[in-house]
Amino acid sequence: MDVEIITIGDEIISGHVVDSNASFIAQQLETAGLTVKYRSSVGDSVEQIEEVFRLALKRASLVICTGGLGPTDDDVTKKAIVKVFKRNLIYHEDVLDDIRKRFEKRGVEMPGINQNQALLPQGARFFPNKFGSAVGICIAEEGKIFIALPGVPFEMKQIVTDSVVPYLRSLKTGQALKVVTLRTTGVIESKLAELIKPNLKLPSGVKLAYLPSASGVTLRITATGSDEGEVENKVRDLTRYLESVAGSYIYGRNSDSLESVVGQLLKDNDKTLAVAESCTGGQLGMLITSAAGASSYFLGGLIAYANEIKIDKLGVASEIIEQHGAVSEQCAEAMAVGCRNLFGADYALSITGTAGPEGGTDSKPVGTTFVALASVHGNRIYEYHFASTREFNRTRAAHAALELLRRDILDIT
Repeated sequence: MDVEIITIGDEIISGHVVDSNASFIAQQLETAGLTVKYRSSVGDSVEQIEEVFRLALKRASLVICTGGLGPTDDDVTKKAIVKVFKRNLIYHEDVLDDIRKRFEKRGVEMPGINQNQALLPQGARFFPNKFGSAVGICIAEEGKIFIALPGVPFEMKQIVTDSVVPYLRSLKTGQALKVVTLRTTGVIESKLAELIKPNLKLPSGVKLAYLPSASGVTLRITATGSDEGEVENKVRDLTRYLESVAGSYIYGRNSDSLESVVGQLLKDNDKTLAVAESCTGGQLGMLITSAAGASSYFLGGLIAYANEIKIDKLGVASEIIEQHGAVSEQCAEAMAVGCRNLFGADYALSITGTAGPEGGTDSKPVGTTFVALASVHGNRIYEYHFASTREFNRTRAAHAALELLRRDILDIT
């Protein structure tokens, strides 16, 4: 079944609102074995919406749109629906009663304009909205399924989860499908491809995608087949191959985060961690504490942005900064050692660098970053050269520090 998702709204077209609805719907459809082939966006014009609907129904068996079902003048999706499907809008007293009750529970008088939301296409199926007044609309005819959902994200998500996905599963329209993501860091996309491609053999129904980001490259495996056993075998075989050629860079699967994986390693080994940050300005500490249970292993951190703080609080010798600069291997090591002593931690990470967009030199251009790890086993310092974008550099630096610690704990060279 070919699927198309359509998002409606001038705010989507203009870029003032990020289209997160389509991403959520696509992910949920995937759980039902349905793969999206097309995605479209259109503004709040009845004529344009009608045009997009007709095109979608020509090339897709399932069309899901979101947006334009509210009570105001710019909510015109229903007008386009009745034109395309040649159906009248009829009044539904039961829908209006539900809307009234929702307003009563909130202690608010229902505005008269909300009565418009009880006018719905004749012969349609309706999906209840637990949080708002716009119900989901479903029309099935001539081998096509058309579903219209409200654009308010939390309302749309509830309807998709509670009604749309179960409805589509009941029709048995999908195929067996499994998606697994392998999380990697510390390796660029092209290098990862060099490791993987030489002996890569993808069987029918299996796809491998490389999804790079500032935090690392995600390997996304998508397998389809006639039954769950078949797709399980396909995913297992490809996963084993990927782990055999790129295992040192793979730190987790699916929803795993680097900070949670490192945190679990610290817990398992009963070790503590502290951090000293300069160019990242607390981003490393934020990542670490975003993992639940971080209080059991994370002692704290110091943002040593100014050289005076590096010297006075971390004990970095002024001669190091004078001779080598704050962005240097020597300074990073001294920061890590001083941080470990200050907090009494088993491990201490430090980051110092030139995040940009200014401050770079010919010898140390923007993106030059030093990350150090101090522990009872000794000190490890690495030099990185990231990009020219400030936030990218800060994110990469924080993840590089966590990856350095992960490799040290697991004794990965």
